[in-house]
Amino acid sequence: MTVTTRFAPSPTGRLHVGNIRTALHNALFALAHGGRFLLRIDDTDAERSSEAFVEAIHADMAWLGLKPDATVRQSERFALYEREFERLTAAGRVYACYETPEELDLRRKVLLGRGLPPVYERKPADAPVPDGVAPHWRFRLDHGSPIEWDDLVRGHQKFDPALVSDPVVRRADGSWLYLLPSVIDDIDLKITHIVRGEDHVSNSATQIQMFEALGAATPHFAHEALLVAAEGKLSKRLGSTGVDGMREAGIEPLALLSLLARLGTSQPVEAKTSLAALAEKFDFATFGRAPAHFDLAEVEQLNAKLLHLTDYADVADRLPAGTSEADWAALRGNVAHLGEVSDWLPVLHGTIATPEVVPDDKPMLALAAEAAAALDWAGEPWRQLTEAVKAASGRKGRALFHPLRLALTGKDSGPEMAALLPLIGRQRTIARLKSAAG
Repeated sequence: MTVTTRFAPSPTGRLHVGNIRTALHNALFALAHGGRFLLRIDDTDAERSSEAFVEAIHADMAWLGLKPDATVRQSERFALYEREFERLTAAGRVYACYETPEELDLRRKVLLGRGLPPVYERKPADAPVPDGVAPHWRFRLDHGSPIEWDDLVRGHQKFDPALVSDPVVRRADGSWLYLLPSVIDDIDLKITHIVRGEDHVSNSATQIQMFEALGAATPHFAHEALLVAAEGKLSKRLGSTGVDGMREAGIEPLALLSLLARLGTSQPVEAKTSLAALAEKFDFATFGRAPAHFDLAEVEQLNAKLLHLTDYADVADRLPAGTSEADWAALRGNVAHLGEVSDWLPVLHGTIATPEVVPDDKPMLALAAEAAAALDWAGEPWRQLTEAVKAASGRKGRALFHPLRLALTGKDSGPEMAALLPLIGRQRTIARLKSAAG
């Protein structure tokens, strides 16, 4: 058996954090087992689906580095759905219904008022058919035995089908609802593992009987706890946090994926530089059932850690023009986003405004300018410079290092000066120290 998973978004909006997590876990599980990861565009709802969102899904997946082994669209598979629908109808597992939404709502209220579960009541086979009313269609659940499965996250699950309404699978206008086409696709595409949110647990119960009615083996299910915001409630801000917003904020895809891969598990969250590294220990047995708390601040922290580990070759095409490998080596340990590199390039290779320094520091900076002119710049200029200035001025610690950093970079903090000074170079170093010394 080749492990095969699928991510099945509807093109009715941009991908957000919850979608991305589902896509990632499907991709990682397939990668961890040498299997296949498929993308299925669920665009049966022609009114709400948009080609612009289809393109956006492909673009977002590409930016995230989640590359499906194949892509299918439900709108191109209607003939397959029709064939299987007719087969189920002939077998009596799909049947026509004629109630209006108002009638169904009234009946639900009556049942609830009597203290009974609001389960759809099947009509007798010889019930009269109203004239001029197009039917909608339901799947007939088998009430003979409980629906059971061992969920990879939630453990053993058990449903009494008599307490579940026969689900509507097709509307009166002939359009499809989610449940049946999804099962037909999963069979046709040989999906072995269905990974999705816990809000689909009841759907899975009815779909298991659909798999059985179509004579197919039931895939394994993994129903994950849903994401919530760090403060404990799924916020509109979190729900709308999408790939485009992440990209504009300078987030590295693998920073986001590193968090989402481990969120809600017993494993530590670590910045990883590849999907293969994230897949190494991916295991649904480590997932808990409690809601997983998502915090953008954690993504920001991982973003900085990830950049500290990233080689020049992996970011060279996204760095500002003229950024060398030596520049990146000096800066990467101190940037949280790639966009910050451009702030440092004038420090390394251009001009900076002369900073305001404490008057008491100016004599020391004048000594530093003289010492810089005498340095062996082929060696370790920062160590030589600080040793010379320390000996000449008697200063040490912050009183020594901070004025030098401020004069040379115009900033109070930043990357190690030992790495920066060779890039700043002899002439700029002398000029900046003299300028700061006044």
